[in-house]
Amino acid sequence: MPALILSLLLLAALLLLSFAAQNSAQLADVYAPLLVVNLVGIFVLLVFNLGSIYKLIKQVRAKVIGSRLTLRLVGMFSLLAFLPLSVVYYISIQFLSHGIDSWFDVRIEQAMSDATLLGQVSLESLKEGQVDTLIRYVPDVENTSDSLELISLLDRIRRDEEYNETAMFTQSGRILASSSMQPGTLLPSQPDERVFTALGNNAVYAEQETGIDGSRIFRIAVIVPPSIVGMPPHILQAIKPIPLRFANLESSINTAIGEYDRLLYLRGPIKFGFILTLSLVSLMTLLLAVWTATFSARRLASPLRELAEGTQAVADGNYNTQLPVTSHDELGILIKSFNRMTQQISKARENAQQSQLKLVEQHTYLETVLGHLSSGVLSFDANQRLRTHNNRACEILDIEKLDTLYNQDILSLANTLTSLKEFFTILNEAILANQPEWNEEVTLFTSHGKQVLLCRGTRLPGTQTGASGYVFVFDDITVMLQAQRDAAWGEVARRLAHEIKNPLTPIQLSAERIRQKYLHTLNDSEKQTLDRATRTISEQVESMKEMVNAFSSYAQPVSMNIHDINLNQLIADVVELHKGHSGQVEFTLLLDDSIPPMMLDSGRMRQVLNNLIVNALQALQHTENAKLLIRTQSGTGKNEKIVTITLEDNGPGIQNELMDKLFEPYVTSKEKGSGLGLAIVKKIIDEHGGAIWAKNMKNNGSCFNIQLPVKINRSTQQRQSTAETQ
Repeated sequence: MPALILSLLLLAALLLLSFAAQNSAQLADVYAPLLVVNLVGIFVLLVFNLGSIYKLIKQVRAKVIGSRLTLRLVGMFSLLAFLPLSVVYYISIQFLSHGIDSWFDVRIEQAMSDATLLGQVSLESLKEGQVDTLIRYVPDVENTSDSLELISLLDRIRRDEEYNETAMFTQSGRILASSSMQPGTLLPSQPDERVFTALGNNAVYAEQETGIDGSRIFRIAVIVPPSIVGMPPHILQAIKPIPLRFANLESSINTAIGEYDRLLYLRGPIKFGFILTLSLVSLMTLLLAVWTATFSARRLASPLRELAEGTQAVADGNYNTQLPVTSHDELGILIKSFNRMTQQISKARENAQQSQLKLVEQHTYLETVLGHLSSGVLSFDANQRLRTHNNRACEILDIEKLDTLYNQDILSLANTLTSLKEFFTILNEAILANQPEWNEEVTLFTSHGKQVLLCRGTRLPGTQTGASGYVFVFDDITVMLQAQRDAAWGEVARRLAHEIKNPLTPIQLSAERIRQKYLHTLNDSEKQTLDRATRTISEQVESMKEMVNAFSSYAQPVSMNIHDINLNQLIADVVELHKGHSGQVEFTLLLDDSIPPMMLDSGRMRQVLNNLIVNALQALQHTENAKLLIRTQSGTGKNEKIVTITLEDNGPGIQNELMDKLFEPYVTSKEKGSGLGLAIVKKIIDEHGGAIWAKNMKNNGSCFNIQLPVKINRSTQQRQSTAETQ
């Protein structure tokens, strides 16, 4: 509004300035103040426009929404105003310059000179005619001597030639006779000194003069010779009014010449004034156009800016955005459509949130169920890509994470997880069979040994496109099968102890009685036979008793005496006992010093280490450069800290047919032995909550791994914490 009021005031000032430039005589006094007012107003309008443009540029730099469009519209509108205005200004300047210059063309000056000359020639011709006319009456006047006749003659001459006045003077200026159109006139117009001087030189005087009433007249005077010789001549004077057309022509010519001379003198200032006025008008018009462009661009871009801000708000998640409708044109229709769209999006978002909430609840419920299942779960989509799993599946398959393997097909999983290639291959075959239900027992050989999985598969219901997926549920039944075998072997051991051990004592006693009763009654050859037979029976019975006792010991629960021990020191002590009896075997110990004191049964652990070291030494009897490496290492298992004990030798290794049942009773590759050593070792490790497995090395030799959980006595742990604090 201030800019609009200022623009109107400037327009009024410019109109007054243009009037002042055109009518310099009437408005000359106010031209300079008007010029100052216009210059100040234009400067204020320029500052206003520059401020608006600067503010708009700052908004563009600040990346205000809609500012770039507004600046572009301002530039476009300003350019559309500037181009035609500059053309009109240029043409107007050229037209004005040439127009003013045309006022002072040489032909006009010549025409003015010719008109002046023509007027002068006409008046001169008229004057000469009047002189000739008056000279014709000189003889008549000369021959008249009577005063009354002279007066009558002057009166007749005046009437015939339409003079205003006729008179007869002496050379001294005395009036002899006169006649006038005005009856009340007593004295004629007296000639001055110029008349007498001119008559003395030329005998004729004829010039233009201004009459008493202000009209233009010819004063004509001629010499009248005297009628008597020796007398002085007289002067005949006639006053003839100049015809009105000649008087007006002269006045007009003189006025035009005066105005032309004035314009010629003011030629430069006039041109400068017109150019300055035109420049101010053009500059103000341009500034008004820029201001109008800025205002119009802001008004035009305002709905678009609001729409862009609303769109940005929707993009940021504010779906309740509503824009004010300020017009009913296409932009108003667009904003109404935007408001309807946001309302629909808001409703759809609410529905989606409710659906998402239900989906999250169902997903949480499903994750909770899957997370607390004791079975592993894997699901695949119609393209055999992994979609879902639970933590128990990772624990059973000994995989860190399956999240990173989502969307991989089952063959890619088999190639990525090479240790489980057989497992995923079997699952792939089950999917390709496309059976509604599938059940199979899968045996895997991992770094921990043999693992038996009971797998069950179910085909998922298909979608509208007919595609379906598959879900697999599997359990690790290795421990269960081992427990069943251990229970079976325990039952067998109890039965053997009961059924075999009881008859052995009577057999041994009967053999001794036979020997005591009949040995001294027989001859030497028979005595030797009887002695050898009874001794063999007794020895074999003792051997069977030892075997039955060992078997019975395996069947009984292991009694544990748990206390704090230093595992590294225990291993070093056991190895030191065997170094003296190991022959050429090279022992290497790599013990981790970070292993804390552990809650173990030292006696049972010595039994485990002795058994494994003895087995390794026996396997290395016929090996050159025999080596036995014993290593301990602390680490982290699935849910707790663990310690791994590794025994590696470079012997012949373990026979493949024994690998699956290596830790079962009566499984041995020795010629002599009960086959219970490794079974008892496994039982002791199981009682400690650990695991043991064996594998053959790539370059000959075997490797036994023992994993034990780190269980620390609470009092010992408190002492360690106190010591660390101190």
